[in-house]
Parts: sequence; C-alpha cells; structure tokens
Amino acid sequence: QVQLVESGGGLVQAGGSLRLSCAASGRIFNFNSMGWFRQAPGMQRELVAGITSGGSTDYVDSVKGRFTISTDNAKNTVYLQMNSLRPEDTGVYYCNAVFPGYYTTFWGQGTQVTVSS
Repeated sequence: QVQLVESGGGLVQAGGSLRLSCAASGRIFNFNSMGWFRQAPGMQRELVAGITSGGSTDYVDSVKGRFTISTDNAKNTVYLQMNSLRPEDTGVYYCNAVFPGYYTTFWGQGTQVTVSS
C-alpha cells in the first residue's frame, strides 16, 4: 500500500512563506514524477508544480519565481517552498505521485493553505 502524507499548510499573511512536505511510504523504490496541485473553492484542481525523477521542473505561470519544488530522494519526500504568497494562492494543496510498477496515480489527503490580505 502506497501512501502520501502532506504537512505544512496553514494560515499566513500576504507576502509570507510556507513550506509544504509530502512523504511517500510503502513499496516504492523511486518515482517517475511528483507534483503539487491546488484547488480553490469553486475551482477545478490545477497543477502548481511538478518534478521528474531526472530533476526537470515545471510551474504554472502564476507561481514562477515564487514557488520552488524539490525532492529528497532518500526520504521519498517532495517539498514545495512557497514565498511571496498572495491571497489567490489560497486553496487545498494536494501531493501527487507516479511510481514505477504502478498503473495508478497516487494522491495525498490535501493540506489547506490560506493567505490573508
């Protein structure tokens, strides 16, 4: 059984920072890709940032230059460093991962990020 457990969400003022973590556990030895999605109230879930096992990264335009995705492969953990947060960054952030040998995408339970103006 593979599990993704997120942490690090919370309430922060605009301009502040948060760091999200997502730890993967179970029968895994590496990952193909990991990413962070967010869902604001009444909106569809969108990809915020992604990273491949080779280290390639991708970001939605609205977070470029403010957010950084990284991994600790030894800990099977992906991070999202969020700086210069804006109220429009508010939402539930979900970790997502694709692992070799599995034919499904795994999701975390979500962590709330609220940015006050």
